[in-house]
Amino acid sequence: MKKKKTIVVLSVLFVSISLVQAQVDREKLSLDISKAEEANQLKLKEYIWKRRSDVFIESQLKLTTITEFSYTPDGKLETNMVDAETTVEKKPGFRGKAQANAAEEKIEYIEKALKLALDYTFMTKGELLDFFSKATVTEKDGLIEAVADDVHVKGDRLLVRVDPNTHLFTYKEFTSLLGQDKIEGKLNYEKFSNGTSHLSTTTLNLPAQKMNIDAKNQDYTIRIK
Repeated sequence: MKKKKTIVVLSVLFVSISLVQAQVDREKLSLDISKAEEANQLKLKEYIWKRRSDVFIESQLKLTTITEFSYTPDGKLETNMVDAETTVEKKPGFRGKAQANAAEEKIEYIEKALKLALDYTFMTKGELLDFFSKATVTEKDGLIEAVADDVHVKGDRLLVRVDPNTHLFTYKEFTSLLGQDKIEGKLNYEKFSNGTSHLSTTTLNLPAQKMNIDAKNQDYTIRIK
């Protein structure tokens, strides 16, 4: 009886140690990733680039926007829409005015959706620590995969894949809310020849609006100092 009790105690102790170790590993992982992200961001701040966003409603291309990205001297990411072109034929008179107002509201909605995607793209050190503290972490196809709920808003979910050699993200997938509307996003990362990682493509699905957004970052150029 005493022997069985000892085995049970040792088993509980082993499980407890394993759980603590797993927690430490997640914390170390988040610190390694945040450190790699910080170093990568310093390199990315040397660039300016554009994002082309094609907006499809009921599978029909309706709008294309071009947005410029750059970092301010104090390190904040700055966005500026420089062009918007619609495939919808403009109506005359008051109907045309109402159409223009509706288009402006639609553009504002689209920009909010893309801004929400950026919240999952660029996460702070604190956000990464919180994410990995509650994430389920596994290995898949040679990459680190982590998934957690309630990341930015209650009810959302974020899945990330990380290169274990560089601790940089290769892919993210999220479900969240834009107001009351469900939004689903997929983020793909690529690298320049110098090793700097950058967001390459963003795909968003907004079923309430019957809308899909395909966005591609392009024209990366090192800014003139």
